[in-house]
Amino acid sequence: KGLAGQKLTNSSLDNFDNSETIQLKDLKKNKYTLINFWASWCGPCRTEHPILLKLNKIDNLTILGINFKDKKANALKFLDELGNPYDVLAKDEFGKNSVNFGIYGIPESILINNDLIIIKKFVGPISKDEFSYIIKTISK
Repeated sequence: KGLAGQKLTNSSLDNFDNSETIQLKDLKKNKYTLINFWASWCGPCRTEHPILLKLNKIDNLTILGINFKDKKANALKFLDELGNPYDVLAKDEFGKNSVNFGIYGIPESILINNDLIIIKKFVGPISKDEFSYIIKTISK
């Protein structure tokens, strides 16, 4: 499905750590945001993780992690073990919110700009080529 060019319309997500919600309009203050759907039980998420850690070092990119159908303790253990690449962490315990993003499996990631317009959707773990694409796109 070509989501590129569409605007994100979901209004909020559950914060991973507490009952507060994360408003998508808050993402407008970031030049670019990579929304990454992941879980501790997802093998390919481990494969992708070092790339997310690299992307996290880039200034004009914010990474929003959405922990998908996972147990909090397992998710925290995963991040303790592998490092936490996320600037903001949300949860989607029952997978209801992710459907609104057009997410069907994980890992999937969506790169958006500060108008909440989708630049590109990445299905499966982010590859080296896709990593380069992200770097090029957000360096413009």
